Amino acid sequence: MKLSKIARSSVLEDKVFLFLLLFVSLAFFWVLWPFYGAVFWGAIFALMFSSFFLRFLRTMPQRRTLAALMTVATILVLVILPVTLISLLLTQEAASVYGRVQSGELSVARYFQQIYNALPDWVTRLLERSELNNLGLIQARVSDSLTKGSQFIAAQALTIGQNTFDFLVSFFIMLYLMFFFLRDGAAVSRRIREAIPLEEEIKRKLFSKFTTVIRATVKGNIAVAMLQGALGGLIFWFLGIHAPVLWGTLMAFLSLLPAVGAAIVWIPVAIYFLATGAIWQGVLLIAYGVLVIGLVDNILRPILVGKDTKMPDYVVLVSTIGGMSLFGLNGFVIGPVVAAMFMAAWDIFSKARQEDPDELPPG
Repeated sequence: MKLSKIARSSVLEDKVFLFLLLFVSLAFFWVLWPFYGAVFWGAIFALMFSSFFLRFLRTMPQRRTLAALMTVATILVLVILPVTLISLLLTQEAASVYGRVQSGELSVARYFQQIYNALPDWVTRLLERSELNNLGLIQARVSDSLTKGSQFIAAQALTIGQNTFDFLVSFFIMLYLMFFFLRDGAAVSRRIREAIPLEEEIKRKLFSKFTTVIRATVKGNIAVAMLQGALGGLIFWFLGIHAPVLWGTLMAFLSLLPAVGAAIVWIPVAIYFLATGAIWQGVLLIAYGVLVIGLVDNILRPILVGKDTKMPDYVVLVSTIGGMSLFGLNGFVIGPVVAAMFMAAWDIFSKARQEDPDELPPG
């Protein structure tokens, strides 16, 4: 009788402790949520540059703090400083474009009119039958959209001080955590693995998959985005298009969406060239966009992302778009990671069931 009471008491205590564990874990994540981006990218950069940390550590054994500081300095020089310089150029060009729009020098309505006037008769007749030839209405809608966009920019400018403060706080939190993730990451990872109630082989496979997917996704998506943006900005500069850094940066961001990407920017420009009589510029931009910018996405992305993660291209595409719709830019890493962990967990479960159909994987 006493043994049964002790057993029931032990089960109750385990349930209470598990509930407490779940509660404090959720509370901790809730506290961190305002700066989850800083925590996330601090961990990502630490993982991506862990090889640099290990190299520094080999040259200075027993000096993990100094090795971590040197790795953070390397990240600042190789990643953050170039991004800052590009951001400054981007700000200047964006201000220039905004000024040209305000002065009327850059008019979307005028460009639309030029394209419409250059269309062949059969196309204009088709637009008339579709009731899409009311240029006044279309121009009014374009102007209204631009006005609303200007109002949105003005509203955002009112809170630029607060936004800047939040960015600086997040930036320094990211650097601070990056340092500790580099210095103590191995110990933290080992403690997490020990705390997870799964068989050692299953934990090894899941952690290996997680690390591989993080590195492949960040390496692949960022490499493709930077290369496509640079190539797009280069051809825009060669063709004399205003603000090539701005358009190249926009193409880089859009290229994070597989199979869509930079074409959203360069195709309308190519159509404008063809419609306004700049034939060789339009043909060159189309050929360059398809054969150079497009091939970077079609060839490099599957190699850098899909090959290492061993995920089909369509899974990489859907998980990237879904992740970005939920988490913004952070989602281009979170989405594929969740998809890869989903596939890895079900693969482990399936193999365990095949080996012993009567048992689930031990935990």
